[in-house]
Amino acid sequence: MENYDVLFTPYKIGDLKIRNRIVMCPMGTNAAYGDGSIAENRIDYYARRAKGGVGMIILGCQFISPELASGCIEGTIEPSTSLPRLSVLCEKVHQYGTKICAQLSCGVGRNAFPERFRQPISASAIPAALDSSIICHEMTKEEIAQMMDAFTTAARHAASVGFDAIEVHAHAGYLVDQFLSPLWNKRTDEYGGSVENRTRFAREIIAAIRRGIPRNMPILFRISMDHRTDGGRDIADSVEIIRRLEQEGVAAFDVDAGSYETIDYIFPTAYLGDACMAYAARAAKAAVSVPVLNAGNHTPETAKRLIEAGDADFAMIGRGLIADPDLPKKLRENRRRDIRPCIRCNEDCIGRTAAFKMSMLSCAVNPEACQEQWFRLEKARLPKRVCVIGAGPGGLEAARVAAECGHTVTVYEKEGQIGGQLTAAATPKFKSQLRALLAYYEVQLEKLGVQVLLKREVKANDPLLAQYDRWIVATGAVPFTPPVKGMDGSNVISVLDAHRHKELVKGERIVICGGGLSGCDCALELSMEYGKRPVIVEMMDKLAPNMIMMNRASMQRMLQEQDIDVYTGCRVEQVEEGMVHIVDKDDNSRILEADTVISAFGMRPDHALADALEQKYGWKVRTVGDCSRIGRVGLAVREGYFAGSTLDN
Repeated sequence: MENYDVLFTPYKIGDLKIRNRIVMCPMGTNAAYGDGSIAENRIDYYARRAKGGVGMIILGCQFISPELASGCIEGTIEPSTSLPRLSVLCEKVHQYGTKICAQLSCGVGRNAFPERFRQPISASAIPAALDSSIICHEMTKEEIAQMMDAFTTAARHAASVGFDAIEVHAHAGYLVDQFLSPLWNKRTDEYGGSVENRTRFAREIIAAIRRGIPRNMPILFRISMDHRTDGGRDIADSVEIIRRLEQEGVAAFDVDAGSYETIDYIFPTAYLGDACMAYAARAAKAAVSVPVLNAGNHTPETAKRLIEAGDADFAMIGRGLIADPDLPKKLRENRRRDIRPCIRCNEDCIGRTAAFKMSMLSCAVNPEACQEQWFRLEKARLPKRVCVIGAGPGGLEAARVAAECGHTVTVYEKEGQIGGQLTAAATPKFKSQLRALLAYYEVQLEKLGVQVLLKREVKANDPLLAQYDRWIVATGAVPFTPPVKGMDGSNVISVLDAHRHKELVKGERIVICGGGLSGCDCALELSMEYGKRPVIVEMMDKLAPNMIMMNRASMQRMLQEQDIDVYTGCRVEQVEEGMVHIVDKDDNSRILEADTVISAFGMRPDHALADALEQKYGWKVRTVGDCSRIGRVGLAVREGYFAGSTLDN
């Protein structure tokens, strides 16, 4: 078993001693009230991570004024509204020996949502990021001076309620970064031009914060070392900047990569792999003498290597701590296999807070995240005998939760392994965390004494069903095949078989019919790992239209890098031996050569057994996952959690 002791050595940022090398990344939660004060459940959320053993927590950005927040429900530093609950937050985190850092932000600048800012402010009069027809207001020197006063006041308030450190949010191309970068800073006064001038705004912020806090309170600075976009800063540019900021008194640098132009690095996707921004830390560590913190898809193993190699002094973990708040404690106790992994889907963290619902943060694999007081497992008053039919993610979570609540659980799975469709989705190397999730469930179900019976297909009239008190049906979905001539040919296989049985993918020329997530992932896997030449045909105008934007950004870039041809707005008209006939919207025909044709048209619910059991057992039957409605992993897990935790009702 791997030893993680190096992660549990204390280390200092300035005079601040932190108990271990694991720091929780700053991430938005959308858990604040309209007046800028944080909600009680956000206090519970951070306290739960402190209880789990993390060394320090850096809050998602706290805006220095309500005007700059402009309706963002993340929180502000306001005396009459925010401070009372922030003081409670600090005490709850300190209760467990964890340090807490306030991240101060002066806003997003050109990255503002148009509906919130009629005219965003920026370093210069440049187009807004989300609507290029809007030209930003170039900040005047008077406005800059007022902002510095606001930083001093906010820092003083943060120190007064018990924060241990202050971090400057200068990340992701937000306002501070816009002053630092010639891509956005076109000023000709003392705030633009040379590196000395472009860092002036940041240096004045550091000085303003220092005026408001105790002498020994450390100031951290969060910065993207590599924008990874044309005209943006690269490592060499950023090294020069952080050296100057160290001279101004920055006590530590929180570094990674990306900008809103490369948004998948801001919210690192599965496609980017493990430790995808460790290179930024190595460069920063070589340039400055103060501690360096680094984030970016870290696993416990990459975090350990980061510290051992001296590439950084703290490994930052964000979504991994959302998925499992006890990650540090479990590592410390040599319980690595008990850690519930983040699957890097971005769906229920950033997806809920910004991309889709504008609601409170949660987690695809941990429905309790940010709702710790609302979703808590309780022991059953009257334990039941529970039958779970189907071992996909919904069924597995239902079985785990039901067993945690004290029920006796048996799982029936018709295949020879657990996982359902995840066994197909998890085959690409870049989907390592899906494989980790299945391994997690195997360990947990064994520890909880859940009986898992493989290769056991259950029918509605099975006598064995009568021995149970409750039934949870998680039979998943089956592939949908449209009535296309030749789609039943010997050269056609399903996308599930293409993932699971590579020997069925004959030849080099592969036509994938369907450009949803599974079709695109299949194309990438076949190209990157097997040297095939796949082509994607998609009826819609774009690939994976329901895919969250940062994931699609990664996926599309990888498709381009692999030189995979994509035909959108095209339908498959006929399949023959060695070829596929497609037609575009203008009825132009084209023939694609194909050694193998992969059917990836989508899935449809397999609810026949659920319907039959509901007729027989009524309200005692719950359906979860794709057999109820086609969805993502997080939806299946959430429904499984709900079903398994409410069997007393």
